[in-house]
Amino acid sequence: MEALIRAIREQGEGIGNDIVKVDMFLNHRIDTGLLFRMGEAWAEEFRAEKPDLVLTVEASGIAMAVAAAHALGDLPVVFAKKSATVVQNEAMVQAPVYSFTHKTQNMIRIDRRYLPEGSRVLIIDDFLADGEAVRGMMSLCEQRKATVVGVGIAVEKGFQPGGKKLREAGVHLKSLAVVEGIQDGKILLKPDAD
Repeated sequence: MEALIRAIREQGEGIGNDIVKVDMFLNHRIDTGLLFRMGEAWAEEFRAEKPDLVLTVEASGIAMAVAAAHALGDLPVVFAKKSATVVQNEAMVQAPVYSFTHKTQNMIRIDRRYLPEGSRVLIIDDFLADGEAVRGMMSLCEQRKATVVGVGIAVEKGFQPGGKKLREAGVHLKSLAVVEGIQDGKILLKPDAD
């Protein structure tokens, strides 16, 4: 997606050889115009899959999931929580997820009522590196006998294995921008994703 690629080129920062810092427009401070254009791009890609709901993980995927859900006709958004609360009980499904960015293991959880059996689910997230978050969300869907109809990613780190593994598994994956690497602080992007 050209607008996202342009924003990464103009505002993004490469840190080391594996950190893509885009929090100034994507997930700490959000460029809302860009956000809703991203939602439209995912809607165009996945509309024919007829999703019933959009699934993400708290917190940085929520805005993107809302934009995609709105563009798809105001579908509900469900987000997996990373920490337990006093109101959660055995009605939860859960899956372990290792966070590449935070270097921590999280147990993501969703109340079963919000992920009905037989649902057609579109997963949306901000980053794809090793694919841990997506696989965790796919596990939640599998536990609920829900069908993952696609995965929409804002920024895929093409130099890490997550995207390749998902494509090899037959997942309908649409990444709006693919980073090929980082060189001297510069983010190297594939000219156009997928």
